[in-house]
Amino acid sequence: MREGCVPWPAPLAQEYRARGYWTDERLGTWPAPLPDAATRTAVVAPDRTLTYAELDRAADRLAAGLHARGIAPGDRVVVQLPNISAFVTLSLALFRLGALPVYALPAHRGAEIVHLVETSGAVAYAIPDEAAGFDHRTLAAEVLERTAGTGTLAHVLVAGDPGPYTALADVDADPVPLPAPDPLEPALFLLSGGTTGRPKLIPRTHADYAYQLRQTARLCGVGPDSGYLCALPAAHNFALACPGVLGTLRVGGTVVLAPSPSPEDCFPLLARTGASVTSLVPPLVPLWLEITKSTSCDISSLRLLQVGGSRLGPEAAQQVAPVLGCTLQQVYGMAEGLLNYTRLDDPEEVVVHTQGRPLSPGDELRVVDEDGVEVRPGGTGELLTRGPYTLRGYYRAPAHNRARFTADGFFRTGDLVRLTASGNLAVVGRINDVVNRGGEKVPAEEVEEHLLADPRIRAAAVIGLPDAYMGEQTCACVVPQHPDAPPTLEEVRAALTARGVAAYKLPDRLETGLAELPLTGVGKVDKKALAARYTAP
Repeated sequence: MREGCVPWPAPLAQEYRARGYWTDERLGTWPAPLPDAATRTAVVAPDRTLTYAELDRAADRLAAGLHARGIAPGDRVVVQLPNISAFVTLSLALFRLGALPVYALPAHRGAEIVHLVETSGAVAYAIPDEAAGFDHRTLAAEVLERTAGTGTLAHVLVAGDPGPYTALADVDADPVPLPAPDPLEPALFLLSGGTTGRPKLIPRTHADYAYQLRQTARLCGVGPDSGYLCALPAAHNFALACPGVLGTLRVGGTVVLAPSPSPEDCFPLLARTGASVTSLVPPLVPLWLEITKSTSCDISSLRLLQVGGSRLGPEAAQQVAPVLGCTLQQVYGMAEGLLNYTRLDDPEEVVVHTQGRPLSPGDELRVVDEDGVEVRPGGTGELLTRGPYTLRGYYRAPAHNRARFTADGFFRTGDLVRLTASGNLAVVGRINDVVNRGGEKVPAEEVEEHLLADPRIRAAAVIGLPDAYMGEQTCACVVPQHPDAPPTLEEVRAALTARGVAAYKLPDRLETGLAELPLTGVGKVDKKALAARYTAP
């Protein structure tokens, strides 16, 4: 493994090889020749459509062009591209070259990008010219200035008008033989999804990520006839590889890249392309359900809606099949590795009320209390995990690794879960997503679930705010179904009481002035932003 990466212990690595989890497959190559590559559609993007033959040729030429400009195997490239064709071609080119993409999210700005460049030692930074009204070339200038002392960043590659930088379209050369990357070496870096602190880099190898692609495509029934609508940012693990963009391409399906996850962008694409699978984060589901009732678009091709990133409440979950006319699949996982899915043939009770069970028979789970002792069956505790596609350590983060991993290599997820008798996980919340109200712990996600059962509330987030007497008070931030008639605090407390919620869990404060809940770059509710908004200066 490369410097800064933590390898799997040799006995486990041998076991994963022996059990067929790890093979010699490298990312960016198709496992078998496609006889109809010249006519089979690989990518439908806002800027262009590519057949498999065209995508293959474009990736080979781009890999050769990068090589000609001095980008070598092992070099890191920060990739901050929206859902356009260049995201796919550049990813495949880097995999084939053996250079490592560091996937930044579209919402990242100077602080995050500088951190990624400096931590990874990136030699190149790939951006669009403009996206969502923001000029990324201005951001590139800032990043170059702030990382000048690092001395590694030599290239800015731009999809579109390059300004003073290099057009990605000009990075082109006749294909040349390139050494095949070692499948046990890192192939890419994903980012940790925490809402506090700077993101940590997650090294994923060719072997472990290819295993994830194979397993998820098989479990989700994604094959050559499937179309995957990439509604979320493609740089996110959920949209990239669960099975997502890469898993769909690996089996010869069609990837449809949407400019945003809004129904206004996605519904016409579903109608036009007949895509059959897509992925959303929970805050988007009520919006899709609402717009479905009035849309003129034919979205009947959609057979599978994956929802992950945070817990989907049962009220919304129960509406997916009757309103959208497709199967709901709850997905609980993390870029660090472990993935859990409800299965396509699971009973409604499992799909609505749990977040599924592990992807791999090699996944190991522990549910432990505050002292690290395993809880009784059905008890709630922190989830610890290790397995054939779960990292053994963040990149260049030894101090952080000592806190997040046990001595025997289990990753401390920070998630509070309950393991059901059927082997499925029910996510209860985060260890740090608890309001400490006068010494009594109020689990935010539990209260949010009850709030969302109120027909007057479309979206809800529970946060803790400073309180001189209690230490923290519980604040419910809600998006009303009807902004001109929001519920009052007294009405909300009464409704929660009627549902059997304990008095100490009732909100002390109610905020109803939001049109939408703010989201982080990975689509989770940004509770840090909410706390800043409602904390008195």
